[in-house]
Amino acid sequence: MKNVFLFFLGIVFFNSCTQDEDELGTFRLERIVIGEIELDLSASENLEIPVDRPITLYFSDALDPQSVEQGLGLLVDNQPVPYTFSLFSGNQNLTLYPTGALLKQTMYLIRLTDQLKATYGASSGSQDIWFQTIADELRLTSLEFEDANVTRTSRIVDVPLNFTLKLNFSTPIDRESILHAVNLVGFESLPLTYKFEGDDKIVLVENSQPLDDFKKYTIIISNELVGAQDESFAGYEETIFTQLSTDPKYPVISDEDLLTKVQEHTFRYFYDFAQQPSGMIRERNTSGSLVTTGGSGFGVMSLLVGISRGFISREQGVERIDKMVDFLIQADRFHGVWPHWLNGQSGSVIPFSANDDGADLVETALLMQGLLTARAFLDERNSQEGKLQLKITQLWEEVEWDWFTRNGEDRLYWHWSPNSEWAMNLPISGYNEALITYLLAASSPTHAIDKRVYHTGWAGYGAMLNGKAFYGISLPLGEDLGGPLFFSHYTFLGVDPRKLQDQYANYWEQGISQTLINRAYCIDNPRGFAGYSEGIWGLTASDNQHGYNAHSPRNDLGVITPTASIGSMPYAPDESLAALKTFYYQLGDRLWGEFGFYDAFNPTEDWYADSYLAIDQGPIILMIENYRTGLLWDLMMQDSDLKVGLEMLGFSYE
Repeated sequence: MKNVFLFFLGIVFFNSCTQDEDELGTFRLERIVIGEIELDLSASENLEIPVDRPITLYFSDALDPQSVEQGLGLLVDNQPVPYTFSLFSGNQNLTLYPTGALLKQTMYLIRLTDQLKATYGASSGSQDIWFQTIADELRLTSLEFEDANVTRTSRIVDVPLNFTLKLNFSTPIDRESILHAVNLVGFESLPLTYKFEGDDKIVLVENSQPLDDFKKYTIIISNELVGAQDESFAGYEETIFTQLSTDPKYPVISDEDLLTKVQEHTFRYFYDFAQQPSGMIRERNTSGSLVTTGGSGFGVMSLLVGISRGFISREQGVERIDKMVDFLIQADRFHGVWPHWLNGQSGSVIPFSANDDGADLVETALLMQGLLTARAFLDERNSQEGKLQLKITQLWEEVEWDWFTRNGEDRLYWHWSPNSEWAMNLPISGYNEALITYLLAASSPTHAIDKRVYHTGWAGYGAMLNGKAFYGISLPLGEDLGGPLFFSHYTFLGVDPRKLQDQYANYWEQGISQTLINRAYCIDNPRGFAGYSEGIWGLTASDNQHGYNAHSPRNDLGVITPTASIGSMPYAPDESLAALKTFYYQLGDRLWGEFGFYDAFNPTEDWYADSYLAIDQGPIILMIENYRTGLLWDLMMQDSDLKVGLEMLGFSYE
């Protein structure tokens, strides 16, 4: 019995000793986390460690607070780094706070000695953990082009062609590395020179060869750049836009000669480029046999300008109009109304869209405006011209304007299809370019609308009024900021706005206000596009780099359209002429072609159209002529039918 008891005591003693030894051996460091990075305790070093984050150590057991200062050290170059610490989670975890940020790109040592103990006296033993802090990052603190401007959307514009670029860095740079790090995309092999200031924190970059004017470039500073102490650089790029050169691209001529030159080149689109054998006007310079009815109305009026200016003879002009009228007599019509597009060979409708394969009343109004102007121009004493007048009158009287009230509604409808009837369902309401439709519908001697259709359907009994001021300019009608400028062009290619007034507005004031607001908006340039200025302005419907859009102050895509400002010449002669001269002299190498000014351009995207559109060409030649002589206004306002319609609607015009 005694032997059994002694054996039992031996087991207890043995187990007790084993437990104490296990407890002493299990106290250990388990993890170290600096910021969000966990160190590898078995690695020879840990890299890219942040310099401004606390260091947290996680242990297997609770620490003896009294042992920390003797048993835990943070060292750099074998010198202690002062720190404070706090314990948490029952003293099992410790956060160490170095005094001040650690040095960048520096190797540090966390050293645990056998003086660091658990609360029950066990030691962690000695252990060294190395880590290296992140390199000092080289940052570009500012980039400045001398004498350039910055838009409110931070675009750098008007950069001189011979520039000085000042780069400010957070730390000194390595001079050799910057020689290969700076590039200018958009210019092949541009030689650059460098000057260094401010202990190499400032670099002045200059080009030894001038940049192209009014062009988009991208300056790139690659990550090949490093600091003087080998600090890394993340890279940087910035889009810039060079200034517009004042050097003329073409010889300077008198303003009168320039206006004639623009008209003559634009005239070529309507005469030389007309579709044959119809004589009708192609929708655009890539349209083949597709012709446009509204644009052909502009073409008829352009022929009158061509005759008046001596670009062609009267006989040539009359013959061409006669050819166009003969084509229109046999072409597809629907209740006397032509479609938007026709095949110039056959006269058959070409659908504009799925349900738009029949009558287009607005396009027909634009066509009839041109034909009625021609009717006034022609001399009934001349046999050929008198017969042509009768054919135009026949077409005019066959247009069933009243039928497009859709069974007697107090409004006109834009479309009708022989296949889908009124499926387009688009009432014509103001204020926009379609005022001419209501004026002619009221003037028809055979199919006139009642005046209530105008006041209800178009004017909404005042719903189209605006009356607010934009840029200090009062706008009588239409949407805020005025909309695209063709609103003040199309109706008034023939209808004289100078004394035109009804109960809703003075239309001369409307045209002036919309023009000046559009220009003021472009100069203000709230969206910060490149290029906008006192000489480069004008937002209206046109092509753009993505297709086609009705550009306006409320739909500004950075696209300037020459017809917008040039077609506004009667309303703002000085401002429009300044734009025309900028387009020709400063931008003519990109905007001027066989038929005058190309359709549009977007300096911000470095995009220039190569297209011509009939409906944009028309206002250029026609409104210049109205500004110069009032020719088309004088002719159209002679029309006795139009006078009856205007008076019936309550307009004064003399």
